[in-house]
Amino acid sequence: MKIFSIVGARPQFIKLAPLSKALTGLHEEFIVHTGQHYDYAMSEKIFMDLGIRKPDIHLGTGPGTQATQTGEMMVKLEAAMLEKKPDIIIVFGDTNSTLAGVMAASKLNIPVIHIEAGLRSYNHSMPEEINRIVADHVSKYLFAPTQTAVDILTKEGLKKNTFLPGDIMVDTMKNNLGIALEKSTIVKDLKLNNEAYNLLTLHRNYNVDDTTILGHILKQLGELGEKIIFPVHPRTRKMLTDSISVSPNIYMTEPVGYLDFIALENSAKRIITDSGGIQKEAYLLKKPCITLRTETEWVETVEEKWNLLVNPKSKNIATKIESFKPPKKQKEVFGKNVTKKMVKIINNIQ
Repeated sequence: MKIFSIVGARPQFIKLAPLSKALTGLHEEFIVHTGQHYDYAMSEKIFMDLGIRKPDIHLGTGPGTQATQTGEMMVKLEAAMLEKKPDIIIVFGDTNSTLAGVMAASKLNIPVIHIEAGLRSYNHSMPEEINRIVADHVSKYLFAPTQTAVDILTKEGLKKNTFLPGDIMVDTMKNNLGIALEKSTIVKDLKLNNEAYNLLTLHRNYNVDDTTILGHILKQLGELGEKIIFPVHPRTRKMLTDSISVSPNIYMTEPVGYLDFIALENSAKRIITDSGGIQKEAYLLKKPCITLRTETEWVETVEEKWNLLVNPKSKNIATKIESFKPPKKQKEVFGKNVTKKMVKIINNIQ
């Protein structure tokens, strides 16, 4: 079977890695990179870190508004699909690359597998929420990461298309944590071996596109009185103007590769983020997670009390962070042997 695996952003590369390796020799897979993430550390270096072969097709889309970027991807994806004639399309998550992939495929009547289906934050101001809803209702095969996701898809009338293999990031973390701890020198390079620190990421539009809110978050984190390592997303870097004061306890770095990042996660005291994927990584690494959002699609991490949602406009963010203490135990909510289960389902597609 000829497969198009469409990716374009860091979280998708992470999900692609174990699946692409497992498909090798079983199917003719074309890795299609839309170009959505064009920063070296967030794209090329992650491919190298995860041992993913170079994309077979690179669309080179680059930056743009939501509409122009998605539209350009659709045009280029349609052309690639018409040329290569794939039997099935695989999309991951909820980015513009996901939306462009499912829309282009649906217009050509090519069936789609949506990996990480059934997530809902119920915040329709997030572009990702719209993307994931459309992807679920257009795709033919819905690979849900959790039982909660299955329940959501069932309520939306999509039960017959739904499968529960689990979350593929479980396998990515399992496959790469040991490699990261062996190869990465970032903890040593940043002189963090004997020092407790928090790891911070910020990239959501509602947190970083408004300099008032971004400035407020950084001011509040400055009151934490603990060291914070902050690999700065390119989107966030553009908004860090002279009007925003960054406290000395916040150490900003350039974006880092995947292996370096999970090494930083593994050694951190706690993780502060607005990312969906990093909430999961924190849970898998048994790290307390503070999510600077009012809602999350990963409700299991909150229900298990390992993830605390904090309104980014709150006036006492530091106090909430300091007082958050997760339980000593956690449930296995994201499954295991996920890639193997996915490949079995794919192999049975006629």
